[in-house]
Amino acid sequence: MIRPNFLTKALEGVTTHLLCSAILLVCSGGAVAADAAFISNHFSGSQNCAFCHDGLTDNSGTDVSIAKDWGTSMMANATRDPFWKAKVATELERNPHLADVINDKCSTCHAPMANYEMKLDGAPITILGAGSITDPSNAYHDAAMEGVSCTLCHQITDDATLGTSGGFSGQYNINDTKTIYGQYANIFANPMINNTGYTPAYSAHVSTSEVCATCHELTTPYVNAEGIVMTDGPESEFPEQTPYTEWQNSIFADTGSNPQSCQDCHMPQTTARISNRPRWLEAKGGFAKHHLVGANTTMLTMLRDNAAELGVTSNNMDLSINRARAMLQDSVVVEIVSANISGGFLEAKVKLTNNSGHKTPTSYPSRRMWLNFRVTDSNNDVVFESGRINTDGSIAGADNDADQSIFEPHYDVITAPDQVQVYETIMGNSDNEVTYTLLRAAQYLKDNRLTPKGFDKIAAPAKVGVYGG
Repeated sequence: MIRPNFLTKALEGVTTHLLCSAILLVCSGGAVAADAAFISNHFSGSQNCAFCHDGLTDNSGTDVSIAKDWGTSMMANATRDPFWKAKVATELERNPHLADVINDKCSTCHAPMANYEMKLDGAPITILGAGSITDPSNAYHDAAMEGVSCTLCHQITDDATLGTSGGFSGQYNINDTKTIYGQYANIFANPMINNTGYTPAYSAHVSTSEVCATCHELTTPYVNAEGIVMTDGPESEFPEQTPYTEWQNSIFADTGSNPQSCQDCHMPQTTARISNRPRWLEAKGGFAKHHLVGANTTMLTMLRDNAAELGVTSNNMDLSINRARAMLQDSVVVEIVSANISGGFLEAKVKLTNNSGHKTPTSYPSRRMWLNFRVTDSNNDVVFESGRINTDGSIAGADNDADQSIFEPHYDVITAPDQVQVYETIMGNSDNEVTYTLLRAAQYLKDNRLTPKGFDKIAAPAKVGVYGG
């Protein structure tokens, strides 16, 4: 039996007490609900948008309420994400002299509205602890807890930096005119103007992958063993996540043979009215459902099951969990190309095809996928298994699960149960050692993830290269 498995790898050194403390800093006894109807100088909470953009159904009768769908996504819960909080805590613990850099960098895309306003106001940015943006007493708390919200994405301007290194890593620009960019021209603007003070306007860029790349193409600085920063800009920084460049080197790029944008997969289209008022509005084709679906069922489930403690406001988290699971099932095709017994030995050839528009898995380097290959006899007894899952979630035979200073190599041929095909990235520090500390990550010692269709391993840029096999 062959089963593709997806799991978020445990962080090195994130002990139980540290993980709990990172989560409970603002959640002890249940989190205080943030105000989703907040208004700041540039932004407005999702509840203000939901007044017109919820209560929607498409031509098939399916609920396509925009704020409702968004509210179940990791985008809406980016600041509540306990994995992110734990990672921020460990980075701060290991490099306290870079606290300002860490707090700014990690909130730029996880709490973007708060980060943006605080920079303009000259307010100090902290993510964890008393007085931080995750503390209800902070003046920017409501903006922070909205995560990646409506008036952030829809106010990113179409300027010369979009889709370039000058616009990556959270270097988005927000317009100062309260203009909400959308995908439709000739719209009835008065309800939005009168109810929110924002003016809707058509701009094609909101439907392009370049908007997503502002946060999902990210480089990070790194330090040596003495804590000295070794980088001087994006070109010398560590490519923490690169789904945009991976997509650019696939058949799905705008110039590829089968062009599809990020939104085509993660925000599937339908036909529906874009607002519930005025009632005479007609349905429009190309309506982008705000599923913002990814592949992180583990974190979505944790958010659902600990909603009160983490301050999750949506009671529809199963929507995103089911969508993510469906996307995972479609992302990779596993085939047994051949299986033959000769001389008492079984030889099987297995083929995996990546249907995603980027590497699988992609983005943050903790993600991995592995092949569970099991052979049973006529009594259904296991006679061989590679990639078995232990009760604690580790993979039997995976070297890095037993010793985090090493990692499991890539295999072309597997002949023993302790050999496991793990598709993953392994970060290396400036001393060529395995590291799980992001600010020590200077390179990839291993990147054998499945590449997208059309990807040329020779011609692809180094930051999306294949390493360690």
